[in-house]
Amino acid sequence: MSRTLVLGASPDNSRYSCKCVKSLLRHDHEVVALGTKKGSIQDLKIELGKPDVLDIHTVTIYLSAKNQPEYYEYILGLKPQRIIFNPGTYNKEFIDLAKEKGIKTVNDCTLVMLSSGTF
Repeated sequence: MSRTLVLGASPDNSRYSCKCVKSLLRHDHEVVALGTKKGSIQDLKIELGKPDVLDIHTVTIYLSAKNQPEYYEYILGLKPQRIIFNPGTYNKEFIDLAKEKGIKTVNDCTLVMLSSGTF
C-alpha cells in the first residue's frame, strides 16, 4: 500500500483528520501524521514541524488555506504523486503550484474516497 502524509493531524477523536488517520490505518496504508500539537492517534505518534520523510505517495490536507503557505515548499519537496484537498481546504494558489510540479490535485474527501474504494 502507499504511504500517506496527513497534514493537520489531530489527536482529537472528533476531528476529521483523526478519523482519516484511523481509516487509512484500517485500510492498511502506511501513515505519517503531521500536526501542530503533540499527541498520538492509536499507536501512531503525531509528528511536529517538517520531518524528513521519504516515499510519500499522497498528501491529504486538513489545514485551512490560510494555514497552508508555510507548508508549500515542504510538501512540494516531498514530491508526492497527489495532494488531496479535503472539504474546507481548497486553495487555488497551492493547487496551481502543485500542478506546475506535475503533482495531481484532487478536491475530495479522503474519508469518502477510502469508504468508496476510490482512494
